Order: sequence, then C-alpha cells, then structure tokens
Amino acid sequence: MASAGQSARSRRGGIIEGINVTPLVDITLVLLIIFIVTAKIVVAPAVPLDLPQASQSEELQTVLSVVVPAEGPVQIDGATIDDAALRERAAAALSRDPQLRAVIQADRVVPHGRVMAVLDTLKAAGIVRVAFGAVRPEAEPRTAERTGHHD
Repeated sequence: MASAGQSARSRRGGIIEGINVTPLVDITLVLLIIFIVTAKIVVAPAVPLDLPQASQSEELQTVLSVVVPAEGPVQIDGATIDDAALRERAAAALSRDPQLRAVIQADRVVPHGRVMAVLDTLKAAGIVRVAFGAVRPEAEPRTAERTGHHD
C-alpha cells in the first residue's frame, strides 16, 4: 500500500521528465508571421517607380523625399500635392531643419523638363542640397563569364 501511495505522489509532484515545447513553437510562429507581414508593408513603395541606375550612391540622414511619378502629381514625404504647395511644404521643412536635403526620386520615363521644374521649385524654397534617387545596377551573372556565352 505504501508503494501505491508513493507512486501517486511521484506522479503528481515528482520530477518533470520533459518540457512541452508546443506553446513555445506556436508563439514563435505567430511572431514570425507578424514580422513577415509588417516587413512587406514597410518595404512596399507607395508609388511604383522605375529608378535609374547609379554606380555610386550615399545614405542621407535628414531628407525630404520628393517623388515624381511617370503619371500623376508630385508627392512629398508620401503626401500627394500640387506644384504650388510643393514650395510651401519644402520651405516649411527647411525652416524646421536647416541641414535638410531633398531627394528627388523621378521615374526613368519622366521628361527632363518636369524634373527641372521640381528642382527649380525646391531651390526657390531655399533648399540647395538636392540629390537624385537611383538604384545600383545589379551585378552581371558570373555564369556567362565561366561558360564564355554572352547575351
């Protein structure tokens, strides 16, 4: 009888032989799904642009993002504005941060004159530090070099 009582006690309050990891795996997978979904939301551009390529680029700290899409009005920091409001918004941003730089991200097919008009508007607002957004060219595949075949 004593042995039956002891075995019941060891089953209730005895040493745990293993840890149930199922709740840990469930929480980890939920967090992973949340991170994947939010990462895609953050990375997705508001306006699809086909930026020109540049071999050299620099990271900017305080920037005013000016997007010139192929079609439609100019956007400044994600907000669609007309050309008249561009100067006011740029001047207001410059008054908040004297070290402000503007980055013009114009689609590859936007006419040069339209980009120059945006540049002139920014200069009229007092912004003299202007950069143009570009993407780095992708490296050519090395398989063509090894096989000797070029397209």
